[in-house]
Amino acid sequence: MKFFKENLPVGFMLFALFLGAGNIIFPPLLGQQAGSEFIPAMIGFLITGVGLPLMGIVAVALNGGDLQQVASRVSPAFGIIFTAVVYLSIGPLFAFPRTGAVAFEIGVAPFVAAESQASWIPLFVTTVIFFGVVLFLSLNPSKIIDRVGKVLTPLLLLVIVLLAVKAFITPIGPIGDAQGAYTSQAFGKGFTEGYLTLDVLASLVFGILIVQSLAAKGIKDRARQVKMTINAGLIAALGLAFVYISLGYIGVTSPSVTGYLNDGGSIIAQASQILYGNAGNIILSAVIILACLTTGIGLVSANATFFNKLFPKLSYKLLVVVFTLFAFVVSNVGLANLITITLPVLMFIYPLTIVLMLLVMFDKLFDRRPIVYTLPLIVTAFVGLYDGLSTAGIKVEWYGKIINSLPLAEQSLGWLVPAIIALAVGWLIHLLTKSSYQLKMSTK
Repeated sequence: MKFFKENLPVGFMLFALFLGAGNIIFPPLLGQQAGSEFIPAMIGFLITGVGLPLMGIVAVALNGGDLQQVASRVSPAFGIIFTAVVYLSIGPLFAFPRTGAVAFEIGVAPFVAAESQASWIPLFVTTVIFFGVVLFLSLNPSKIIDRVGKVLTPLLLLVIVLLAVKAFITPIGPIGDAQGAYTSQAFGKGFTEGYLTLDVLASLVFGILIVQSLAAKGIKDRARQVKMTINAGLIAALGLAFVYISLGYIGVTSPSVTGYLNDGGSIIAQASQILYGNAGNIILSAVIILACLTTGIGLVSANATFFNKLFPKLSYKLLVVVFTLFAFVVSNVGLANLITITLPVLMFIYPLTIVLMLLVMFDKLFDRRPIVYTLPLIVTAFVGLYDGLSTAGIKVEWYGKIINSLPLAEQSLGWLVPAIIALAVGWLIHLLTKSSYQLKMSTK
């Protein structure tokens, strides 16, 4: 009983941070496209969408400090650049505009007349109102946002549970056939689709929030903080896995009724209509719009706070305005197009983040030597850059021959083996020069 009393509130807080509103659009699309290959695809998705974010939380908890301090172990310049890229990715570049796009696709589009569906006007009007409200509330913070957020996450989870239970009892339709890359590379495709949740990036920010939250409650002991953070991470991971598998199953059983759609938001909206009628659609729409609002406010506030500290001459309010206007423009490309734009960038950033995260977890074994960080990150960047270019449709023949000869390249995991080899080389250098390095550091 004591375990749940201590860990459940923190675990639920972490679950709420990760779930947001944007992430629920990806499992249904994966399910619909993976079809009969759903299980290996979902396993891949759960690794990058649940397992690795949990590892990120643990890595930050073990090391304390904020993301910039941790990334600066590679070099101070890398620490600043990498942290800025992470914040921009979970902020105005991708996650923040996605909140507006998801609010439209699930909350508004189902109620737009068929003849207006192809028009840009409904999306434009929706995002003007959405980002206008976000801007106003971000510039005029109120405790009501926190209170609404605490109510919305349980409500969103309840809506998902009701959809999932009904879908399991009375499936929408039969399981469809695998589509596209899922026919031959289901695991790898699911693995890279998990990048779109952005949760590995977010975990590096959320980890320190959990540690700070525990400290604010009077829990100062580092060992206890780490233990409670790991427990909270496991609770959040179980919740996320349930949500993703449930929504994925809805997608798997949907194509015979909805047809093959190009975004998960439309799949959820249509599934809600099929399973619970207009009432279900209205409730889902209201919850999603409000959840997107609270998520959007949190994202823009976090970004404005970070960049205000980095560039003190830029005021918090100015940054909120700039980021909100930028996200408004980006969101109007539409949800499907936004995801298409996002993936090539994430194909480059995500492997770097995964490697950095793993190095941070075990860096006491190599005295946090920069050389052991640098070599794996360089080779990972080399492979990840090709994957990003290839995903964007940019082909470089000589580059492709090198990357495609690597193990696991077909699964978009070509960076893994080179990173391990580079780590081994860096570690060997560390062992051979350990005595001289320690002597040098002791004389500083």
